[in-house]
Amino acid sequence: MKSTVEPLEGNKVKVSVSVDESEFDRDIDSAFRKIAQEVRLPGFRAGKAPRKVLEARIGIAAAREQALRDGVPNYLAKAVREHDVDLIATPQVEITGGEEAGDVVFAATCEVRPEVTVPGYGGLRVEVPAVEASEQDIDEAVNVELGRQATLVEVDRAIAFGDQVTMDLNGTRDSEPIPGLNTDDWLYEVGKGWVAGGFDDQLVGSSAGEQLEFSLVPNGNQELADFEVTISRVQEKLLPELTDTWVDENIAEYDTVVGWRSSIADRLSETKLNSVRSQIIERVTTELSLLVDLEPPEAMVQGDLQQRVQNTVQQFQAQGISIDQWLSITGQDTNSFIEGLRVQSHKAVKVDLALRAVAAAENFDVTDDDIENEYERIAVQVRQKVAQVRKAYEKNDAVSELVAQLRKSKALDFLLHNVEIVDPAGTKIDNDVILGNDHSDHDHDHDGHDHAHSHDHSHGGHTHSHDHDDHDHSHDDDDHQHDDNETEKS
Repeated sequence: MKSTVEPLEGNKVKVSVSVDESEFDRDIDSAFRKIAQEVRLPGFRAGKAPRKVLEARIGIAAAREQALRDGVPNYLAKAVREHDVDLIATPQVEITGGEEAGDVVFAATCEVRPEVTVPGYGGLRVEVPAVEASEQDIDEAVNVELGRQATLVEVDRAIAFGDQVTMDLNGTRDSEPIPGLNTDDWLYEVGKGWVAGGFDDQLVGSSAGEQLEFSLVPNGNQELADFEVTISRVQEKLLPELTDTWVDENIAEYDTVVGWRSSIADRLSETKLNSVRSQIIERVTTELSLLVDLEPPEAMVQGDLQQRVQNTVQQFQAQGISIDQWLSITGQDTNSFIEGLRVQSHKAVKVDLALRAVAAAENFDVTDDDIENEYERIAVQVRQKVAQVRKAYEKNDAVSELVAQLRKSKALDFLLHNVEIVDPAGTKIDNDVILGNDHSDHDHDHDGHDHAHSHDHSHGGHTHSHDHDDHDHSHDDDDHQHDDNETEKS
């Protein structure tokens, strides 16, 4: 077999293949063996009729047609591997010679993954929420705890936000009571926003003894309702005085205000830091995707989208919920649901291209040790021997994509360590503070969504989940495996 590759316009290449007649004859032999299973000839058991007998009986045309159907995808797959053609869609194959006799010649137009550049990736800047608790944050936490022991004191003034108001509430629509919006002597804290948008604003400025009438759209509704509110009492919370004595008597483990506030600051800061850690990859990959000017190939977007839809359906099925039930509950239709996922796929493809570009620009290499370590990690996850995992990847031509994923992991690690991270005030945050001394517990989401990069290698019925550099990645190589399905003759 001989093959060549020439570039075409629009991220496509033409793979030309020529198969010598003597080599293709082996495919004809295989085709005759397949036909022998279906043809019954007197004196021969099923599948045992020799080629010469079959050829004399039915001719060679049917076998040659079968051989072309089975052999062309295999020869194309071999050429794709030989020339490292990064397919992203099923090739369009045209047989130009050998359909009836002689050497088999065909050409395949293949859409390939485009190569992009991302100038400016070295100067990425992302804004994240502050990781240090502010004095206001601490004050709010303190007041919440003080509020647990607050006393209510009746006041003779207009209602303000934070006041406790006792009221009779009557909500109707077309003079009919609305369930849940009719109650007497209801104690309500103004500012909670529990009833309707603008409800609390109607209360503020009013006083005890007043009766209010207004129309608003209740929370969870789409139609106006008529409200009648009679205010009988206005109270404000009187917080206990914050002293060392109060802390000593009410807060376990602390006996001073300073010590307690310091512990609150530490707790809030840790919560904020963990929140930022959960967001950092999403924010970095989002900024990175904005550097890609190329419109992502529809074949890649569609492939990613199909995998997302499939993953979502499987997740709901595992919980005993059908996708139709979920769509009904959330008030979505199928089209809006898929379009929402398409936005994620659009970004995911851009991130994929950008990370590959960074890896190329930084000359990141994947060593044999890197691959072997990955096989070992996968083997632990799927509870198989390393040799089995290695064989599965090699058999499915998935090693090259595994290498690409490892290079992308290195590119993402590089970005995480070199991106400028700032808080809303523009203050720079040390990357190591966000990543930690050992950030192996932070999942790397190459697409920027809930860490489902969605590249699962299905080998022999097993799904291999990758944990690159201690970062869990799920990778699906079905779109990248150059197998019979992908190189099927059009």
